[in-house]
Amino acid sequence: MKAPNFRTLDLNLLRVFDQVMAERNLTRAARNLSMTQPAVSNALNRLREALGDKLVVRRGYGVEPTPRALALWPSVGDALRQLEASLVPGDFVASQANNTFMLAMADATAAELMPGLVAIIEQDAPGVSMRVLPLTTRDPRPLLDEGQIDLAVGFFPAVLADLTAQAQAGGMAAFDHQRLYDGEYVCVMRQGHALAHGALTLDQFCLAHHLLVSFSGRPYGFIDEALAALGRTRRVVLTVNQFFTAGRVVAVSDLLTVLPRHFVGVTGMASELAVRDLPFDVPPVHVAALWHRRQGQRSDHAWLRLAVAAAAQRAFDLQAPA
Repeated sequence: MKAPNFRTLDLNLLRVFDQVMAERNLTRAARNLSMTQPAVSNALNRLREALGDKLVVRRGYGVEPTPRALALWPSVGDALRQLEASLVPGDFVASQANNTFMLAMADATAAELMPGLVAIIEQDAPGVSMRVLPLTTRDPRPLLDEGQIDLAVGFFPAVLADLTAQAQAGGMAAFDHQRLYDGEYVCVMRQGHALAHGALTLDQFCLAHHLLVSFSGRPYGFIDEALAALGRTRRVVLTVNQFFTAGRVVAVSDLLTVLPRHFVGVTGMASELAVRDLPFDVPPVHVAALWHRRQGQRSDHAWLRLAVAAAAQRAFDLQAPA
C-alpha cells in the first residue's frame, strides 16, 4: 500500500472523500459539495493515486467502499467535523436554518415525540426538516458511525451498558447519550379477552398465545429472557416490527402483546385495548438519545438534541395527571 506524502496532499480531497462515503453516490456527493460529478470523480481519482487504493468501486447506481476506505473514513470524518466546529462555532441560527436532520426511532417513540418536535420546528425553525427512519436494531451505533443518521432515539440497554463500562475503564467512547424519559412495559390485549379482568398470573401469561414486536424478526426478546430466568417459556405466534401493528392485531384477536405503557394512550386504540401489569419483573424502559461524539460540538446538532429533549418533556407533561 502506497504511503501518501501528507505535506503535498490536497486536503480538499478529504472533503470529497467524506461526502462520497456518506452518500455512497457520486451524484449526491457532488450536489452536497456544489461541484460537478466529473469534478468529484477527478478528485476521487487524485486521492486514489495518493493513497494507492481504489477507495470505492461502482455497485449498481452507487459505490461501495473498500476495506481501506472504511478504516480511513471515521478518522477523516471526525477531523473534518472537529475543524468545522472550531472554525465556525455557534453558527446555527434556528430561525434562519434549512438543515435536514436524520433520526431513527421506533414508531412508538415517534408517536410520542414527533408532535412536540413538529411544534418546535414550526415555531422556532420553520426552514428545518426532519426525516424519521424506522429503527431496526437495538444497536444503532453502526448507523451513527457511518453518518446515515444524526440521532437515534430508543431503548438501548446493551449499548448504554457498554458505554458505561468503557467510561469506567477510563476509555473515551465514540458515542454519547442523554436519557429522555422512563417508562415500563405492560401486557396488552383486546377488551373482552378472557384475561382482560383481574390480575394476570404467570401461568396465564405463559399459556396464552403471543405477538412479539421484534425489529429483527427474531421470535425471542427481553420478555423471553426474563421468562427463561424463571424457567418458563411462551408461545410466540406472530412477530411484527411496529408497535402500532401490534396494537391493531391484538385489538381484533386473542393474542397478547407487550407494549410500553405510555404508548397505549397515543395509539388511537386505547378504548379497544385492555392493559395488565406483567406478572414478573422486567427492567424499566430508559429511552435515550444516542449520537456520535464527532457531532457533539456542532451547534446545529446541539439544537437538535435540545429540541428532541424538549419534545420528550412536552409529551410527558401532557400525559401527567392534573
